[in-house]
Amino acid sequence: MKKSLPKRVSNRCLHLLARFSPGGATLRPLLHRLRGVNIKGYVFIGEEVYLENEYPELIELHDGAQLALRCTIMCHFRDLGKVIIGKNAWIGPGCIIAASPGETVSIGEGSVIAAGSVVTKSVSPFTFVGGVPAKTIAKTTIPMTVTTDFREWKKGLTSL
Repeated sequence: MKKSLPKRVSNRCLHLLARFSPGGATLRPLLHRLRGVNIKGYVFIGEEVYLENEYPELIELHDGAQLALRCTIMCHFRDLGKVIIGKNAWIGPGCIIAASPGETVSIGEGSVIAAGSVVTKSVSPFTFVGGVPAKTIAKTTIPMTVTTDFREWKKGLTSL
């Protein structure tokens, strides 16, 4: 999947603009779409989010997905993987999501990834995970959307 030099340069320029521009629900998603990130519906992308520099088309963000400040999503290391962030999934600040070569890492619908977590395996829908490496903490019954009150979300957690 070799890319031309102008495409690679353009991709990196758009990536830098997206990382530091305002507009987490407007301009940043637009710039990432122009890079090739597959964005389906409304998403929020926080400041300094790093979305796969060389192969942005290997990332898929579904409606309601939120990526908090300084998340990193990687889809290649010597070979290609893929990352899918499901509908209404919330990725906390400083998280790293990395797909191994030939693998797809899916973050299921309504899932929440705790701040600072490292995710290298798929997360089931409506699951709260955290840690390094990320492990299941609880099940979620209320997705963490832009309108969800944190206290309500927290009340909706159920132990395993």
